[in-house]
Amino acid sequence: MIGPHLLPLLLLYGLMLPVTGMVPVLPDFTAQRFPGLGQFASHLFMSVNMIGALIGAPLAGLLSDRLGRRRTLAVAALAVNGLTLLGIAWVYAHGDSYGLLLGLRLLEGFAHMSALSLLMALAADHADHAGQAGLGARMGAVGACISLGVATGAPLGGFIGGLAPLWVPLGGGLLSIMLALVGLFGLADSTTARPRMAAAEIVATLRKRRQLVVPLAFSFADRLTVGFIVSTLSLYLGLVIGFDARQIGLAMAAFLVPFSVLTYPAGHLSRHWDPLTMMVAGSVLYGVFLALLAFLPGERILAAMAVGGVIAALMYAPSLVLAAQYGGTDCRASALAAFNMAGSLGFAAGPLLSSMLLAVFGLWMARPYAPVFVIIGAIEIVLALGVLALVRSGRLQAQSAAA
Repeated sequence: MIGPHLLPLLLLYGLMLPVTGMVPVLPDFTAQRFPGLGQFASHLFMSVNMIGALIGAPLAGLLSDRLGRRRTLAVAALAVNGLTLLGIAWVYAHGDSYGLLLGLRLLEGFAHMSALSLLMALAADHADHAGQAGLGARMGAVGACISLGVATGAPLGGFIGGLAPLWVPLGGGLLSIMLALVGLFGLADSTTARPRMAAAEIVATLRKRRQLVVPLAFSFADRLTVGFIVSTLSLYLGLVIGFDARQIGLAMAAFLVPFSVLTYPAGHLSRHWDPLTMMVAGSVLYGVFLALLAFLPGERILAAMAVGGVIAALMYAPSLVLAAQYGGTDCRASALAAFNMAGSLGFAAGPLLSSMLLAVFGLWMARPYAPVFVIIGAIEIVLALGVLALVRSGRLQAQSAAA
């Protein structure tokens, strides 16, 4: 029997499978299902989901911190997520309204990000009795479960979608409803007493905790690079390096597997190392990794991607630890919701920024990819060095006022 301490981690892993599983079947649910859709309308299928996520995260966080009922809200969000996925499957099979499909995707994004933020907060709540050491290990486990779900969801969706695209949202919907039932009977709110504050008071409290800007900024930048990797880097590997689909998949796996496996140990390291130092150092190394990718021969790409995955794990776990720590026990769900919002904005900005840079450099350079890689890497490096300078100058305190 899985206890309430471990169950949020299992639910987080399961929650990530349907959302990433939809990526490989994107053409089936857009232009192939609704002939005549333009590029913008087709891309809306993915972006409208993120709009829903940006709405859901703050509302779920504020409501959870206000009422103190994370379990009930998480179960409801999981159930709504499952029902909307089943609705998407129905529209694909029987409907003829692309607008209805987009509306369901909007609601799915709302429910998914609400459930994600609430389950993260529940997982962090159960580490309060162990102090900072317990929080570091706990958030490392949270990050590992999320990244493992991302790493396995897309190939699983590709396999299932290859049999029948309908099965991806259908299976995802049934899985999410099953997770809601498991959560209904297995999840438990933390027994640690937390103050109940009004929504305006929660927002005011978070604004006073200026340290939160650090993990939020890193969440935005890190997810921006993920958006860059899944779009521009994939195109670069295929069009410039000459990788086929299998080789591109291997390159992504070389990055994602060590990232997923090492996130949990990286969380444990924050028990002994300062998480802010880990995040800054990891971001500098990660920026160098991204910049160098454009100058490596094809035979060295896989090894470089594996090294990048190790570095990414050293960054991601500390950022989760700091978001949970700086949010404090009173505003933790809202802080983690803000963390997820920043990440969602970054993920949306990554492909847009990199495609814009490619277009600009392509006007006067025959090979525009290299400067784009350097600029994306420089974003990580400049952010890390800027945060380090602020901390050393005393303008930004490194420790939480509400841990």
